[in-house]
Amino acid sequence: MPSIYRDAVRQQRVRNWCLERLGEWDVPHLRQEVPTAAGVTSAITAGPDPTAAVPTVVLVPGTNTNGAVYRHIARALAAHWSTVVLDVPGQPGLSSDVRPRRGRSAWYGQWLTEALEQTVRGPALAVGHSLGGAIVLASASPQIAGRLLLSSAGLVRLLVPPAVVAATVPWLARPTMPRAARVLRHMVAPGGRVPAELAEWMTVVARCCHSSLAPPPLPPALLADRQSVPCLVATGRHDVFLPPRRVGPAAHRHLGTTLHVLDSSGHLLLDEAPDDIVTLVGRAIAACPGDGE
Repeated sequence: MPSIYRDAVRQQRVRNWCLERLGEWDVPHLRQEVPTAAGVTSAITAGPDPTAAVPTVVLVPGTNTNGAVYRHIARALAAHWSTVVLDVPGQPGLSSDVRPRRGRSAWYGQWLTEALEQTVRGPALAVGHSLGGAIVLASASPQIAGRLLLSSAGLVRLLVPPAVVAATVPWLARPTMPRAARVLRHMVAPGGRVPAELAEWMTVVARCCHSSLAPPPLPPALLADRQSVPCLVATGRHDVFLPPRRVGPAAHRHLGTTLHVLDSSGHLLLDEAPDDIVTLVGRAIAACPGDGE
């Protein structure tokens, strides 16, 4: 199975970046590494102790991101609920570096099922962003009491506008922070701010990692099965990859749910709209069976 990293030295550089940020984080948390069939998985746990009445919030980040990158949203979620953030295997971070060439959706779905068994006691609200949303949909874990899909892959094929390609090529060829920021500006709403740390991180990613492709849509029969638990779907009004005009009909057709559109956001919902994400998580938890917050 191929590694996401260019070599072992650059793998260690990514690992050091993540460990340094987590070491500086002032939120009390536990980081553990658990074994799965997909390799070792890094899990960050924060917030109050879980209870049987309220599902644990489990965040599955998207392409090229991880728990160290999303400390800010983990902080916001952990202020209200027991929260676990998983680093996805085969993506830059603190989990295993490999992924299969074929059958990735099933592989990732089984990975999430195993990771939940080892990191969460009781039910979970699975929150997935971008690639993470496709993974959340791929998992048939009985622990998943509800799903929240944020600018989620897995429902429709992602669009890649020519302007994004034009900005991506020089970023990959000779990575710098300004070039990374230029790519990220296409992913936020017009006039939106690109976080400096995210631009720094994406520069590290381009220098140390191979690029990874977006997942294809999941089979309609699998998506139909996911209607057995409540599911909320949201995307940004200005999402260049997954615009509302494409995601809305797919969410209704496959999951029987109405799309929530965040008017002031693009694709990077976790960076652009953390308060809205907390609100959506609260709604999703309230919709879970047996909730008693």
